[in-house]
Amino acid sequence: MPPDCVRGIPPTQSAGLWATPVKCEPMIEKSVCHWTIRCCVLAVALGAGEAPGQSRSTMTAARQRMVDEEIVAAGIRNPRVIKSMRETPRHEFVSVPQRKYAYFDMALPIGESQTISPPFVVAYMTEALNPQKQDRVLEIGTGSGYQAAVLSPLVREVYTIEIVKSLGLKAARTLRRLGYDNVHVKVGDGYKGWPEHAPFDKIIVTCSPEGVPPALAAQLKEGGRMVIPIGERYQQTMYLMRKTEGKMVAEAMRPTLFVPMIGHAEDRRRVLPDPANPTIRNGDFERVAGEPPTPAGWHYQRQLELITDGDAPSGKNFVTFHNSEPGRGCRALQGMAVDGRKVNELGVSLYVRGKGIRPGQSRHQQPLLTITFYDQNRGTVGQRALGPWRGTFSWQRETTRLKVPKRAREAIVRIGLLGAVGEISFDAIALKAVK
Repeated sequence: MPPDCVRGIPPTQSAGLWATPVKCEPMIEKSVCHWTIRCCVLAVALGAGEAPGQSRSTMTAARQRMVDEEIVAAGIRNPRVIKSMRETPRHEFVSVPQRKYAYFDMALPIGESQTISPPFVVAYMTEALNPQKQDRVLEIGTGSGYQAAVLSPLVREVYTIEIVKSLGLKAARTLRRLGYDNVHVKVGDGYKGWPEHAPFDKIIVTCSPEGVPPALAAQLKEGGRMVIPIGERYQQTMYLMRKTEGKMVAEAMRPTLFVPMIGHAEDRRRVLPDPANPTIRNGDFERVAGEPPTPAGWHYQRQLELITDGDAPSGKNFVTFHNSEPGRGCRALQGMAVDGRKVNELGVSLYVRGKGIRPGQSRHQQPLLTITFYDQNRGTVGQRALGPWRGTFSWQRETTRLKVPKRAREAIVRIGLLGAVGEISFDAIALKAVK
């Protein structure tokens, strides 16, 4: 899920979440933001376009900074997981043109409309799995092989399944070249698991089915753990499942947004998105989940506070984003299907309030509602925005109409300070197709 070349921004997508090859916070059409500049500077430092291995020391330094700023600072505490994240060369699992972005907390394309998950998501899921040295782990959704590589030094054996043949074969070659000898790759439908090597101590699923596949539940040991994103196509929750007395006991962790589990799982999906009628879910933030409560349906929340009081323009709840460090990730996002052949424009409305808002590390880091559009291969085809806002002001209603690119098939909506400093509140966000 979720998206960005920003500190802390994951979705957007295999082994993971949606993504765009180069994302910034914010990145509004023809503007150039600080994070674009930082990416370009880092690209030069990392030797973009050079032969692999020429900038090893710089890659290592970038990886350590990424772990410090985006993983440890974001709450990952398991020392073994942190150590593996520090030592796993993520740049080896992406194409040479993408290596300059390898140590930003962002998803990156790996081909076949799939992506490598953002580092924080990998660390978060790995920590929730609680890997032990004696564990035999099954991974569903090999993708590039990066998640399997992170698990490799933490467990005894990793069995990983990838449904896309070209990706599975490439990941196997990469893992073998880098010496991950305890990782075993299979090309097949992960919905069915890997019964020949079952039962497994732990199972990690890096794509989203609508529900837990029965075969995976059956192949998990008694007392074992499964980390899996499940739910509707664009409304998913990351769950920690524990097998207790033969039953799967679920613990909801956080909203998330992963690519679908294709194959048998997708064929069985009952709730399908309607790309002709895109809409915002829980735009008034009245539905909450988890402990402490957070807005349901909104993913990859950073520096967001859910507020319940009589001051909300709509209902009882609204959200406020606080940021005092220029450039720091501060946002929430939501994905949806939208077909540019059927929808010409999107009507957008919201209530917004600000306090002491000023740009971040550049004048382009300002609070916005942005919509990024993607084509059928999840390549970026456009971005539109409502805002920006500055200074201090009371609740006010804002409306606009945003054009939808003809090639659009999916979209991600982001709200927040997006690198700016101060405090901004949102409520009653609504979106309606104009056909």
